[in-house]
Amino acid sequence: MLDAVVVGAGPNGLTAAVELARRGFSVALFEARDTVGGGSRTEELTLPGFRHDPCAAAHPLGINSPAFRALPLQRYGLEWLHAELPMAHPFPDGSAAVLSRSVAETAASFGPRDAGAYRRLVEPFLPHWDTLVRDFMSLPLTALPRDPVTLARFGLAGLPPSTWLTRRFHDEKAKTLFAGLVAHVMAPLGGLATGAVGLVFALAAHARGWPVARGGSQAISDALAAHLEDLGGSVHTDYEVKRLDDLPPARAYVFDTSPTALARIAGFGSHYARFRYGAAAFKVDYALDGPVPWTAPEARVAGTVQIGADSAEIGTALRAASKEGRAPERPFLITVQPGVADPTRAPAGKQVFWAYGHVPNGWTGDLTDAIERQLERFAPGFRDRVLARAIAGPAELAARNANYVGGDIATGAATGLQLLLRPKFSLTPYATPHPAVFICSSSTPPGPGVHGMSGHNAAKAVWRRLRAQN
Repeated sequence: MLDAVVVGAGPNGLTAAVELARRGFSVALFEARDTVGGGSRTEELTLPGFRHDPCAAAHPLGINSPAFRALPLQRYGLEWLHAELPMAHPFPDGSAAVLSRSVAETAASFGPRDAGAYRRLVEPFLPHWDTLVRDFMSLPLTALPRDPVTLARFGLAGLPPSTWLTRRFHDEKAKTLFAGLVAHVMAPLGGLATGAVGLVFALAAHARGWPVARGGSQAISDALAAHLEDLGGSVHTDYEVKRLDDLPPARAYVFDTSPTALARIAGFGSHYARFRYGAAAFKVDYALDGPVPWTAPEARVAGTVQIGADSAEIGTALRAASKEGRAPERPFLITVQPGVADPTRAPAGKQVFWAYGHVPNGWTGDLTDAIERQLERFAPGFRDRVLARAIAGPAELAARNANYVGGDIATGAATGLQLLLRPKFSLTPYATPHPAVFICSSSTPPGPGVHGMSGHNAAKAVWRRLRAQN
């Protein structure tokens, strides 16, 4: 009998399997797709030689992840590559605010009235970042805080809505960039703890940047899988699990799946019936005949570019998708241009590029024209560079990754208490009604992103159970 079986080979399932194998447990991992990866894959979606990331492409949480940093992933081919700027937020007048590795450079891009306010916001946390991120991403109850004072200060700043936090800024550049940071979790700007979301992304950039993985995000998943196999674990792809009886006997089962899928497979009935899925993404991957023609020079050297004319436009777009059940006329866009840091991703002189906007969960329309009209506002002539497109609305995203229910790439609405307490209001979020079954997907704390910490935290709960049985 195996010690543990893991279902789902996304970053969290892979990390959970590695953590258990590192501690001497026998582990087998099962994945329904023909390759490992989940939200961390790389494929030729458009034209030969253009290597796209179907989901995550830039990895501020990955390079800062305590779980990943504790593993020898570089030994298995993972290499982080950095653009000159982690992120830029251009404006219609051709200027831009930036998120730089340098706090001073970032603050200066906001203008003199907000430079000091931004520095006072982030600089107290940076000397404590490694401890803070471990405490922040390990909660709840998987580890005692190492620096409870800094964590408490962070909570005071971050638990209120982001709209409260941005009141300290006078001008629109700082407010808009910060609103865009919050929108990465597809949450309305006025929600609980949205200030913390923006702070985490900003601090991550200042600490270690927003890199891409050389060759594509698949390199992260492949490194984790190779490490798992070196530790004695086994990986089985093309293996769809429809019920627990489909799996070999084990002392523990760990699911990197949505709560909905776990309830169906394990027969938990309505146990997760109150879990809410949020707004969906509508994503377009592009093969381009050259760089994006951004008007703002800063955007041309940034790995990630946020698109929204001001904080009001961003807020309107988020409300439309999250609360009003309609697609925004001017969607807020998150875009990534991996070739700025990694020219191997496309043939010489060409570029891969992706952009996504937010739409209602399960939406069936086509946002492509609205996305490209937005891009043309900030990069006139963009359409002339397009060689090919791969379009993925909510249905296509859910078909590629079953965890993205209704196209929700955050694997659960990041609003209200569910941003902090997911998938249920529980102090043991990785446990389920069955004592031998656990959940480790991004539907559990600390939530969405390619960082492996949900898997790391769930593995702690599993190995405590396994050791208690010895």
